[in-house]
Amino acid sequence: MDALIPELSGGMLALLFAAALLAGFLDTLAGGGGLITLPALMLAGLPPLTALGVNKLQGSMGMATASWMMRRKGKLRGQAVSRLMALAFAGSVARSLTIQFADPTHLRWVTPTLLAAITAWFLLAPAMQLEARPPRLGSGHYGYGVIPLIGAYDGAFGPGTGSFFTLAGVALRGHGLIDGTAVAKPLNFATNLAALLVFIAAGHILWGLGLLMMSGQAIGAWLGAHSLLRINPRWLRVLVVVMSLAMLGRYLIG
Repeated sequence: MDALIPELSGGMLALLFAAALLAGFLDTLAGGGGLITLPALMLAGLPPLTALGVNKLQGSMGMATASWMMRRKGKLRGQAVSRLMALAFAGSVARSLTIQFADPTHLRWVTPTLLAAITAWFLLAPAMQLEARPPRLGSGHYGYGVIPLIGAYDGAFGPGTGSFFTLAGVALRGHGLIDGTAVAKPLNFATNLAALLVFIAAGHILWGLGLLMMSGQAIGAWLGAHSLLRINPRWLRVLVVVMSLAMLGRYLIG
């Protein structure tokens, strides 16, 4: 399938690299990078399943880079995050496998509904909730219930997964917005990797194009990770709302 790559012009390859860089930056801060890369891949003329596979491949690099940066900056606790990553991975790979044999059309309402919920939460939540507070849900119920469900969503659909992990951490575990966003990165990496393995097994990957976009994702995620640790949490909340509204608008207009 790599024979498709020479058919892409230099301008299109540059566009895809730039799209990946911008997506890596936005994904690290607020999620929604797939809103940029997936349409760009479709614009390049890739078959839908191949576009999805390449999108998972390049997105995994962005999340890996952001996760590494968060760990370097001391924003992640190894054992706790590793357990949540394993649970997220399990949920994603299970749903990625089952979706191969099921009709996913009944899930089309899930993404816009959840995006609307995220937007409402970050618009209406008082400023004090930008800071850490006591959790509303125990670690067991959160880890074995909520995390695999979000992982399963990414395995079946995907858009907005990072935002959903952030919202879950803020709303249910009492994370501050910066910490919730930081923890969402390795969880999103785990779900991306799980779905990617399924796409690799199914043969829906263009490795040459994927590697090009992975380099853009790595640069964008590196820039985003540095910005995340400096940004005012209130501006981060605005960015989450804007990206959620942008994704919601895309679904509503078809």
